[in-house]
Amino acid sequence: MMSAAVGASAGAARAVACAAAGEGRMTARARASTNGGSAAAWRVARWGEGRAGRSRVIGGVGGGFSGAALGGAGRAGADKSTAAVAVNGKRAPSIDEMDMDPEHVKFASQDELDQSEVMTCKDGVCSYVIDDIIAPVKSDMEQMRSNILDIVGRKNPLLLAAADQIFGAGGKRLRPVLVFLVARATAQLMSMDDITERQRRLAEITEMIHTASLVHDDVLDDCDTRRGAETIHTLYGTRVAILAGDFLFAQSSWYLANLDNLEVIKLISQVIADFADGEISQAGALFNCDVTLEGYLEKSHNKTASLIAASCKSAAVFSEVSEDVKMDMYEYGKHLGLAFQIVDDILDFTQSEAQLGKPKGQDLASGNLTAPCIFALGRNPRLRELIETQFADPKDLAEAIEIVNESGIEDARRLAREEADMALAALKGLPEGKAKTSLVDMVGYVLERLY
Repeated sequence: MMSAAVGASAGAARAVACAAAGEGRMTARARASTNGGSAAAWRVARWGEGRAGRSRVIGGVGGGFSGAALGGAGRAGADKSTAAVAVNGKRAPSIDEMDMDPEHVKFASQDELDQSEVMTCKDGVCSYVIDDIIAPVKSDMEQMRSNILDIVGRKNPLLLAAADQIFGAGGKRLRPVLVFLVARATAQLMSMDDITERQRRLAEITEMIHTASLVHDDVLDDCDTRRGAETIHTLYGTRVAILAGDFLFAQSSWYLANLDNLEVIKLISQVIADFADGEISQAGALFNCDVTLEGYLEKSHNKTASLIAASCKSAAVFSEVSEDVKMDMYEYGKHLGLAFQIVDDILDFTQSEAQLGKPKGQDLASGNLTAPCIFALGRNPRLRELIETQFADPKDLAEAIEIVNESGIEDARRLAREEADMALAALKGLPEGKAKTSLVDMVGYVLERLY
């Protein structure tokens, strides 16, 4: 998710990550090396119990999730509509042409953001309503939004016109929501009166890092739209997009250093290194039909789950909980992040362009082979032929998508549910309360998008 241009701005953070391997991938690799460097040792070090042990934890908190559990009647979801965001028109202006007057830039409110994402549920009924999940931390999120807009827009005229597009193009801000929920659940565990200012700053850092990665990712993939809105580089050009991403990475690194906690600095700095590793591994495996499920999971960890896992654990660190609880929060974030990515990859095949906010099968078209495709490759040899010829015929992509829908979706759904069950199991040490309930429901919300 990082472009080459981010090197300078993220250099300091990456240096910290290299010097302070911490809780991330480097430690796992060291363990694997001690065990003889075998693939099995690496898998156990990286994924805990490994694929063979996953069935043991299914059930988790509240019995786990299954397709049947998600199909029942629940609270009726509000009708969601995708709000188009337009800033200074559709044409990509030069920097000199941009109107930098704050009076001409509209920033979306949290209520507007709450109405900006399409949520498709089975038979039009949503058992998990995102507004209910966010409710325990809604005021925290409002404060965070105000702080970020001040950091990004008000102090930086170059980014002012792009700020609303960066932070207003739909989405639910799930990463900072998780930071606040973990902060409140662990604060309850430790009988704290309230969450700390450092936990609030951590949520801002998490959102800035995630958003920076998306801005650079759109440049790398040359994406015209995200969540139904035009991307920064489409509206303002590659130069502004790269500068915006670089600024967010640099600013988040500065705030991270000022948290003055070495454990958290190690965790979050490793995330930035993981972003680069994930992007490089993806670029090196395009149209490679021999990519393995383990390789896919590692890439998904680096590009998606790493930030969620590290930020959840970091939120627990500032509540001064035990090492066991901190590790549980890391596991929750990791497995929730993997489930989220697998579901996203499934929806890339099963939803319409209108629902996705981007062309259907975009990952497959670009040669990025995800879980549904990997499963389908093992069942239908025709898919390999289509991929290895890089969809030479205009009809090839549509045929490939049809094969994946027929042969790979159900296995990918099972994999997502396994990851979700492990996320639930990691919540066992938290006290009952609104924050924990929302953490449990967040897992259901992620899975419910499948139906």
